[in-house]
Amino acid sequence: MGCHGECKEDEKGAALKKIALIGNPNVGKSVIFGLLTGKYVTVSNYPGTTVEVSSGNVNIGGTRLLLVDTPGVNSLLPMSEDERVTRDILLSDRPSLVVQVGDSKNLKRTLVITAQLAEMGLPVVLTLNMEDEARDRGITVDKEGLSRELGIHVAGTVAPERKGIKELGQAILETPKKPALSVDYGPVLEEYASKIAGLLPKSGISRRSVSLMVLAGDESLKRWLKANMDDASIAALDAFREECVQKLGKSAGLVINEARLKKASQLVSVFMKKAPEEENRLMNFIAKISTHPVWGIPVLFAVLYGIYEFVGVFGAGVMVNFMEKVIFGQYLNPMFTAVIDKLIPVPIIQELLIGKYGVITMALTYSIAIVLPITATFFIAFAILEDSGYLPRLAVMSNRIFNVMGLSGKAVLPMVLGLGCGTMAVMTTRILESRRDRLIATFLLALAIPCSAQLGVILGMLASLSGRAMIIWVLTVLLILVAGGWLAARVLPGKRSEFFLEIPPFRRPQPSNVILKTMSRSVWYLKEAVPLFILGTLILFALDKLSLLVLIEKACRPVVVGLLGLPQQTTEAFIIGFLRRDYGAAGLFAMFQKGLMTPAQALVSLVTITVFIPCLASFFIIIKERGMKTAISMIAIITPLAIVIGAALNWFLSWSGFRV
Repeated sequence: MGCHGECKEDEKGAALKKIALIGNPNVGKSVIFGLLTGKYVTVSNYPGTTVEVSSGNVNIGGTRLLLVDTPGVNSLLPMSEDERVTRDILLSDRPSLVVQVGDSKNLKRTLVITAQLAEMGLPVVLTLNMEDEARDRGITVDKEGLSRELGIHVAGTVAPERKGIKELGQAILETPKKPALSVDYGPVLEEYASKIAGLLPKSGISRRSVSLMVLAGDESLKRWLKANMDDASIAALDAFREECVQKLGKSAGLVINEARLKKASQLVSVFMKKAPEEENRLMNFIAKISTHPVWGIPVLFAVLYGIYEFVGVFGAGVMVNFMEKVIFGQYLNPMFTAVIDKLIPVPIIQELLIGKYGVITMALTYSIAIVLPITATFFIAFAILEDSGYLPRLAVMSNRIFNVMGLSGKAVLPMVLGLGCGTMAVMTTRILESRRDRLIATFLLALAIPCSAQLGVILGMLASLSGRAMIIWVLTVLLILVAGGWLAARVLPGKRSEFFLEIPPFRRPQPSNVILKTMSRSVWYLKEAVPLFILGTLILFALDKLSLLVLIEKACRPVVVGLLGLPQQTTEAFIIGFLRRDYGAAGLFAMFQKGLMTPAQALVSLVTITVFIPCLASFFIIIKERGMKTAISMIAIITPLAIVIGAALNWFLSWSGFRV
């Protein structure tokens, strides 16, 4: 996991005991990690994934330990890459102790995870965080009684106030105990769990827990099974699972989940009490209407509009203009230009650093002045949605819409972000459960979601045309989006992920949590994305010096003029659009204002550039997230598709005589 060595051994070279910090999303796990380690530093991606795992040394009473902050999970039966990473840490690394962080307000959700840790045979210390919020809602948990029932230490904490952190540290040093919590899944599942367990190899967790994953159809486990078992044994596992499902008559994963929820509910009824609430009527009211079949829809659109205004208008508009035109345009770039002109009197190096395709004037200006404000505002909005508990409600309300495109409701977040910045939207597709879902979402983002910068120019140009042009553009883009998702869902192998989502209580976001998450994610962006902008700029610089950009422009002219019916000058706009989408749209706008395009040509050009290949930064992010082969395949599909759609629209307008 990349602890850089110092986290893995103490000064004498002895291996440190590893402790895994595990919990549901938004329970204050990362805050507790920061308090125990004194830092919040992203160390590295977990091997073979794009999911980052943090770790740090802990010194409790002179005892040095290695604490690993795992990604938040709703289940240890993985439905996302984050959950798979957490499961794999337990499966392969087997920590000496698991510190489970739970939400005092939602004991049932916490105990579902505890039941799975108990099945894995792992020692656990349970801490129920956010006790202050629970008290405000009239919720009390009998921690002593729950501790006796489970046979493990159950602590209580209020992380932002450091309450209970010292006691938690002391509990970590005690002799670790395994939870005395078992779930009965019924005779059929128990029979086949026993049969499968007998075939499994030894791992960091119990064979019974792995057998339940197999029965639930955990696709993410196949890699581990293939690495540790022969083909005949794996075939026997599949046969047992199919027999079990036939006898049950329904999904084994659903039966397992229902049994765990039932067991957790039984414990909640005994050890959690809830008094009538008086002080949080507003929060309760918002929580109820946010998932209401009727009133939840205007709430959904209000939230999406708020995100767009904050990220797309304020972040991509006000903040980008200030950073690009004032900070970089008036101060930094002129300063760097003056310094480099004096200190480095070599023309080629000057051009490399501060020229048209300069590392400073293009790469750093784009990545910091243009994209960073958008990402930072999105990270703030995303953290507020996370901390408030609206994120799963947003996914629930949009689930039906995205089912048509072969996705779950979680895909609404990358799509909304795509209207702000496609680069970061591709990164956030990580929240989707399966590789198939992430591929579809990435494809749709690259295909038909214009970023806010491009969208602003497009809308300005459409406003100069007519209402009919606006309707044609909107309907065409929506049709492409829905049809593209529908077709991709049928071409790509695999089934749509089952949409299981626990709805947490609605609460006021904690500013400290929002700031902490925003800062850590912004640092992550700078480390991950800026090098890609520099690489892309260097490639453009080389192409320009070798006169290849001119050759590309000449090669594209027959298609632009012949099929799309556009003026030759629009070729340059499409090429520039690959460098930065709004620059390409702005070039088209300028041509139209100069009278170089007819209204019909303007509409064709706008539809084509909207569906055209993503910008260079997004392309490099797709390479990083999905691989070179996938990125090139998407470009190979989208480029001719954009030309075909533009040509079809050009033919229709010419044939019908439709006036735009």
